[in-house]
Formats: sequence, structure tokens, C-alpha cells
Amino acid sequence: MSKSSVFYDKFERHSHGEGLKGHATHYCPGCGHGLAHKFLAEAIDELGIQDRTVAISPVGCSVFLYYYFDVGNSQAAHGRAPVVALGHKFANPDSVVVSYQGDGDLASIGLAETVATAQLGAPITIIFINNAIYGMTGGQMAPTTLMGQPTATSPAGRNEYMGQPMKMAELIAGLDGPVYVERVALFDAKNRIKAKKAILKGLKNQVEGRGYSFIEVLAECPTHLKMTPEETEKWVKETMEPIFPLGVKKDLTVDPWFKRNPPSFSGEKLLALAGATSEHPERSCKGFPKHLAPHDISLKLAGSGGDGAQTAAMLIARAAINEGFDATHIPSYGPESRGGTSYADVHVAEEEVLNPGSPTPDILIAFNAPSLAKFGPTVKKGGTVIYDSSVVADAPSLDPSVKMVPVPFTGIATDLGKAVVKNIVALGALQAATGIFPKETLLTAIRVALKDKCALIPLNEEAFAWGIKSVESLAG
Repeated sequence: MSKSSVFYDKFERHSHGEGLKGHATHYCPGCGHGLAHKFLAEAIDELGIQDRTVAISPVGCSVFLYYYFDVGNSQAAHGRAPVVALGHKFANPDSVVVSYQGDGDLASIGLAETVATAQLGAPITIIFINNAIYGMTGGQMAPTTLMGQPTATSPAGRNEYMGQPMKMAELIAGLDGPVYVERVALFDAKNRIKAKKAILKGLKNQVEGRGYSFIEVLAECPTHLKMTPEETEKWVKETMEPIFPLGVKKDLTVDPWFKRNPPSFSGEKLLALAGATSEHPERSCKGFPKHLAPHDISLKLAGSGGDGAQTAAMLIARAAINEGFDATHIPSYGPESRGGTSYADVHVAEEEVLNPGSPTPDILIAFNAPSLAKFGPTVKKGGTVIYDSSVVADAPSLDPSVKMVPVPFTGIATDLGKAVVKNIVALGALQAATGIFPKETLLTAIRVALKDKCALIPLNEEAFAWGIKSVESLAG
């Protein structure tokens, strides 16, 4: 392993960094990852970019990269390392971002991200370890597994029905975005020198802002080939290299072009982009509505597309935020914008919403019979169901502790001359039936939402009032 300061002095991966194991990686004897790590560390050291470097390690044998490299590190979901790398690069343009991936990760589940980021051409550096196998997960066939090569999922060898091995360097070189693509190997001293130079060049292209670089490294996996390290080196040279020819696949000389300014995270600018202001709205709540739940109230609003469930859900969330609570709104739509199923999960929390889903809501607002039948049984004991009695003829029998509140949302809205305000009728009913917020809290959210359509505010206020009256008439 290199003496480069880019590596940690001790590797906490083994025995908490104590003894000999504190200076050894988790890789198997003869594995190519160790050399690739060494060359990457030396390149970072030579370019003097340790404090600017961010290494992205996804799922696979490279998953524990952060135990070894004393640089910025991010973990990525399987296959998603290139887009995580882009996020770092655009958030901090001066960073030097390295996406370090294996063949199962990069060429299989992450193929879409790999191709998209390559075509974009932004200056990031991809190091692709190709050992023709899924190493960490049990030796399954990878996209780069050779024809005839036995694996855990192709015990008789890869055949025509499983497709040909993917040549990623050639595929990436055929795109317009990349400026440098090379395939290297590790099986002898001459090729190790070339591999080191290629990794250095890939990083230098990024440091100079010239563009995207892709270095494919043919690496050894003695464990899954069931060979000694020496036998594996010979196998890579004699069996793997003819299928994956070494060399430069693309090398463009382009002027430095990436001079992007870092994004602004100013609170005022973010608020302006969202159409909001830093002014605090007037608050009407005297405290969190603990009579409904101690710290977190879950709601579900469901109906057909066009019923306004999503708008009503958004208004509840905004009303909660205006009162200083945390709130979330998670929409779920059917395949049609009108007529398909549509429901929303809403949470209102005293401090922080920990789970935005509402599989067992405290409150259900149902705009049609299918929604009531589907979600009614999921309401918590002691909860409340408010439903449109204009369209629900027979409400299902629910737990006796659940409060059922029939309100003719559609009938009231139609009488007011505009059926689309049925969701505002529902909000009025919600306020009267549960006391989740004071009237003014929800009315303020409605008025703010209609600030560009002021002529509609009186109609919506009337719809809200009729929703309240309808619930009060039930009690009377």
C-alpha cells in the first residue's frame, strides 16, 4: 500500500484499527482493488488535491472506500454513484469528484446513470473496476462476464441466451460528452505504470476543467475465479484482454471550459424561488392539537382525480407550517389526471415529521365510495372519518370507536355554483369535526393560495363556512 498521506494512518475497518489489521484492507489476496486504490491515492497526492477530493463509493467490493481514503467521502445507492458525483460537482465546482465503481454496479443497475452522466460531459472522473464478476454478493454473472465463464448464476458458463459481455470503455467512448476514455490492466509492471498514468490523467482533466474521464481497469478476482493471484493475472492477460482490448479509446484536447459558479444557498434566495417571503404569518394556534395525537397527526385524503384531494392536503400542510409546526404532504396519483385514483398522506408534527406516510391515519377525508371502502378500515381506533355523503350512499361499518362524519361536499359546492370547491367544503368540515386548527388558520392558507385569484376568495370562504355549518348541524 502507498505511503501517501491520502490514506488514513490506521484503517478502522479491522479490529478498530489496532495491530496489523489496522494497516490492511478488507480485499482478498491478489484483488485488483488494492492497486487501483494505491494509484488513485498517489494521483491525488501528486496533484495536491486531497482537501478538494470527494470519493463516491457505492455497493460492491468498493463500498468501504471511506475506511481508507482521508478525503471527502459519500456513500451512494447501488448504481447511483455517477449522479451523486454530479451533485457534489455542481454544488461545489472546485471539488474533484471520483466515482469508484465495479462492473455489476456501473454496467448493470447503474447503466442509465453511467451513460447519462458521460453524455453530459461535466468534469468528473470515473474509475471502473472490471473483474468480470459480482465480487461481493456471491460471484453472480456480471455484464462483463466472458462467454463460457462459469459463475454462480451461469454455472455452465455464459452463453448466447445471456448476451455478450459489455465493452463499457468502447460504449462510453462513442458518446459525445467524454474527453478521455482508456482501458488499462494490472497484471504486470508495464501495465501498472500505464494504469497509474491513466488515473492521474483522468484526475488532471477534471482539475483543469476539461471534461469527463472514464478509466476502465481490468482487475483480478482470485476468489471467484478460484485461482491463485498469479494464475488470475495470467487469466486476465490471456483470456480477458482479448475480449477487452487495452488502450486509449478516446482522448480529446479541449480547452478548459468548466468555470461554474457555486450555487447560492441563501435563505432569502431560496424563499424567493419558492414564491415565499421571510415574513412570519400571524398565528392563531395556542398550541399543538394534542387532543388528536400527542406529537404527530396523520391524515389521508382520497378521491378521484379532480376531486381536489391534493389541493386540500397541500393547504393543510401549509396551514400547519404557518403555525410553526412541521408538516409533510406526499401525493399519489392514478394514471389519469381526471377520473383516476388520487390520494395524499399528510402529517402535522409538533416538532419533526419522522415518517411522511399515513398507512394508519388519525383522520381520513374520503371524496368517494371506493376511497372510503379502501382506506376506512385503516383509520386508527378513536380516529375520524369525514366523507362526501352526496356520493356515498352506504358507508361501511368501521370500528365503533371511529367517528363517522357524513358531509355532502359535492351537494354544497354545487349549490354554491361551483363543484370544484367541494375540497374547501371538506376543509371546513375537518375544522369543525376535529378542531385540528382554528378557523382562521385554514382560511389564511386558502387566502394566500388564492392571492392571484382574489375574486375567488369570497366563494371559497363561503364553501368553508358551509362545511363547518354542516358538521354543526349534525351535532344539533
